[in-house]
Amino acid sequence: MTSPDSTLPMPTTTARDERLAQLRAAMRSAHVDACIIPSSDPHLSEYLPGRWQGREWLTGFTGSVGTFIATGDFAGCWTDARYWTQAETELAGSSVQLMKIPSGASLLHIDWLAANLALGQTVAVDARVLGLSTARLLADALKARGIILRTDIDLLDSVWRERPALPLVPLFEHAAPYASTSRAGKLAATRAAMATLGAERHFISTLDDIAWLFNLRGADVNYNPVFLAHALVTPDSATLFVAEAKVDAALRARLLLDGVTLAPYEDAAGALAALPADTSLLIDPRRVTAGMRDTIAPRVRVIEAVNPTTFAKSRKTAADAAHVRATMEQDGAALCEFFAWLEAELANPARAPLTEVAIDRQITAARARRPDFVSPSFGTIAGFNANGAVIHYRASEAAHAVIEGDGLLLIDSGGQYLGGTTDITRVVPVGVTSEAQRSDFTLVLKGVIALSSARFPRGTRSPMLDALARAPIWAAGIDYGHGTGHGVGFFLNVHEGPQSISASAMPEPHTAMEEGMITSVEPGIYRPGRWGIRIENLVLNVALDATEFGDWLRFETLTLCPIDTRCLHLPLLRADEIAWINDYHATVRARLAPHVGGAAAAWLDQRTQEI
Repeated sequence: MTSPDSTLPMPTTTARDERLAQLRAAMRSAHVDACIIPSSDPHLSEYLPGRWQGREWLTGFTGSVGTFIATGDFAGCWTDARYWTQAETELAGSSVQLMKIPSGASLLHIDWLAANLALGQTVAVDARVLGLSTARLLADALKARGIILRTDIDLLDSVWRERPALPLVPLFEHAAPYASTSRAGKLAATRAAMATLGAERHFISTLDDIAWLFNLRGADVNYNPVFLAHALVTPDSATLFVAEAKVDAALRARLLLDGVTLAPYEDAAGALAALPADTSLLIDPRRVTAGMRDTIAPRVRVIEAVNPTTFAKSRKTAADAAHVRATMEQDGAALCEFFAWLEAELANPARAPLTEVAIDRQITAARARRPDFVSPSFGTIAGFNANGAVIHYRASEAAHAVIEGDGLLLIDSGGQYLGGTTDITRVVPVGVTSEAQRSDFTLVLKGVIALSSARFPRGTRSPMLDALARAPIWAAGIDYGHGTGHGVGFFLNVHEGPQSISASAMPEPHTAMEEGMITSVEPGIYRPGRWGIRIENLVLNVALDATEFGDWLRFETLTLCPIDTRCLHLPLLRADEIAWINDYHATVRARLAPHVGGAAAAWLDQRTQEI
């Protein structure tokens, strides 16, 4: 479970009021009755460059999911259960109301607009950052009530005078041996998929799809090694729309050898408008904005389907998986060093106060000492006791807890390496833990074991697996308000589709589980104001066997780090669950021992003893 760092300073209450007043003035000048500011950019990214963090700039709410709506007398921010506690804190003192929704995919804000605006009133939203699928739902809902929708105006731009510029960080190649398939090979496979769909051209806007397809990486978004670009692929060429200053002459020449030419980032819309009338164009309605769709020449035949690259990059090759396994050993070794340090600090009565912020510094430093480390894969979540119950908690120098006394410390962290992306959550005891805390911890671990041990037919819709992790927790009358698992990229975004082990996701065909996918397993229990527990491993879909009922898959646990057995309430565990824990720890010890020494080796040995 992850959360990005904010790139904007937290606005004061006065600043928020002034900004909202300025937005309302701009709305009146444009004869607009309601304005929508989504958490989005022209690529429909989850985590945004500073230029498109307008919702955060207006409200101070820093969560990665949220839709802001302002009318003349109302301001609200819609977000899901992962962020309710955080939003309540960050919106406190402002006139912006928290509007609770069941999941990040919810469109209740559209229902609210249709119910609260009158016939003939106008809603404005910038089509350049509005997803095509969402735009269609919005247009249909408003049209049915006689409400006018304007998508040709960016009201935010007229009031955000210090709006950040576009980033200009240079690109670099993700090359062999880590890129197991060449750029030419990926382009050829994409063209074959286009031909199958009857498309002569394919337009791509999503940044991780583009980075994967062209074997390029960047740093335009915190923690995700992607860069701002669009791409247009034809049967014999490809155009990458990117700021040319970001690509040096040597890289430009190598791209040209693979038939890839560069064009200015801002020329993408014009290229779509200039497509010949008799051509066919593939776009993904979930991964392209309404603004881009509107620029396509009217007589172009548009084919809508999931980007072929979305499927391809989710299915890691055997070589990719080998790199990820090696990366997990390095990441696990770094965590051994970190946890050995942490336990020594907690046991030292003469130490300086230990804070949640120090956890972030130390765990990042431990990873940075490992080969091929690039950056964290998200901002570390270190939450002690009540802060651990804030699902996307982020400690700061201005607001953090001191780790002292008794309780539980939740640490969710990850790294970007040339050989893979990691994401892991562990909970450790501080002082004395209660039976209630140990019971919760054990129930969460039972959920991890239940899902990690599953076998299932290839093609199973990923949302259907969510209940396996929840079942032991549900049996105790408890639930948690986030999905159980998200896909993970290969030195790419820490959140990746198309699979999602989440009860709130629709079990559509494109969510099918296939061999090679990497997904998190991360159930949790959260007691607001008291403690939070989440245990997270990454797993790989691997072939199991074939029966008369089809081909079957299982999960291989990739993450290598002990699970703290001091937090267990053993009477809740069955014999097979104890065996799973012991087998996992034996694997962790065998795989990590060659990479650690000294205190880290002693810690690893102690924390992987059989129970």
